[in-house]
Amino acid sequence: MKKKLLSFITLVLLAVGVYWFEGGNLLTKTTGENPPSSGQVTLQFPSGRYPETAQHIKEAIRAGQSSICTIDREGAEQNRKHSLAGVPTRKGYDRDEWPMAMCSEGGKGANVKYIAPKDNRGAGSWVSHQLDEFEDGTRVKFVVK
Repeated sequence: MKKKLLSFITLVLLAVGVYWFEGGNLLTKTTGENPPSSGQVTLQFPSGRYPETAQHIKEAIRAGQSSICTIDREGAEQNRKHSLAGVPTRKGYDRDEWPMAMCSEGGKGANVKYIAPKDNRGAGSWVSHQLDEFEDGTRVKFVVK
C-alpha cells in the first residue's frame, strides 16, 4: 500500500512538473489540415519585446499577407533578394520583410517596412531560436500577442 501511494505521488509530481515547464512554451503543435510529414506549430510572437516588428506583422497580415510561414531556410537568400529589390536602404533603419525571407511565402511581393535595427534583429534572432528544432517544410502560424 505504501509503495503504491509513493508511486502515485511520484507520478502526480512528474505530471505537474511537465505541465509547469510546458505551460511556458510559446510553440504548440497542432494537427488536422496539415500534411503529417511537415506538421504545423503556432508561434506566439511577443509584441511587448519587439513592438515594431509585431506591428509590422499585424499590418502586413491585415494587408493580405499570410500569417503562415512554411520554413524554407535554403530559399531565404533568394527570397530576401526578391523582397528587398527596389527598396533602398535608409541610414539608421533595417528593412523588415513579412513574410520573412526564411518562409517559402516570402520573396517577391513581401511587405517591407523600415524599423529600428535593434527591434528587427532581436526579433529575427528570437524567431530563429524558437524554430531551430523544426525542419524545412514545417508550417508556422504566427499569432502576435
